[in-house]
Amino acid sequence: MNQVMACIDGSPSAAAVCDCAAWASLQLDAPLILLHVLDQQQYPAAGNLSGIIGLGSREYLLEELAALDEKRSKLALEEGRMMLDAAKQRAITAGVAQPEVRQRHGDLVESLRDLESDTRLVVIGKQGEDSGNDLQLIGSQLESVIRTLHRPILVTSARFSAPTRIMLAFDGSATTRKGVEMLASSPLFKGIPIHLVMVGADTGDNRALLGSAGETLTAAGFEVHTAIRAGEVEPTLHAYQAEQGIDLLVMGAYGHSRIRQFLVGSTTTSMIRSATTPLLLLR
Repeated sequence: MNQVMACIDGSPSAAAVCDCAAWASLQLDAPLILLHVLDQQQYPAAGNLSGIIGLGSREYLLEELAALDEKRSKLALEEGRMMLDAAKQRAITAGVAQPEVRQRHGDLVESLRDLESDTRLVVIGKQGEDSGNDLQLIGSQLESVIRTLHRPILVTSARFSAPTRIMLAFDGSATTRKGVEMLASSPLFKGIPIHLVMVGADTGDNRALLGSAGETLTAAGFEVHTAIRAGEVEPTLHAYQAEQGIDLLVMGAYGHSRIRQFLVGSTTTSMIRSATTPLLLLR
């Protein structure tokens, strides 16, 4: 379980995914895998089409359809290889010594699940290749990836630059406390200031939870800033992010209390949709 897995496609996010994954690979000193999955629904494997139009006088149409499907799949595979080659060269330029490329024909979520045991971090674009130019859209498979995998998932938008300040949305739950331990033990954000932000009431209990989390990160060598803010979760976090110049947001993929409502269901989609900086979801 040590590889950084980057999901490469023809989307506007592909270059940022490559840059983000290369940065993570170097920070973690972990092998980088560049993965392209050819959608089996859009480009099905060759099969028996006789049930569609029958045989006899229409057999020539059957042959032409089969030949056309085969040609389309071959072209799509070659396009995928070209994208992987370009991504590999980009990663090498970024400093990754030996990035590996893999290409599969099937389903992205199933492919990532098959590779999960060897995966340390998944890097995926906010938008898929079918999302167009609308920056408010998110990839159709992204939510399925987030719900299915049990590895940290780093979602990036159309541009990536190495983060200089990160923020962890903290609610005191077991999930976010585990997130603090993960950050403290990982080299991913070494040397980068961390802001711990709790959305809720400024009570003694909350201050104690936040202080304990801050001490854990401080002991690991981080520069730590803590804050408790009142308000609705999503706008409050966005406001703090803008105020402090946060360029990467970290959250637990599943939490409790109000953070749980924020991360599960339609609000997850809303947060990813509105994000302009990378978002790391911890599992």
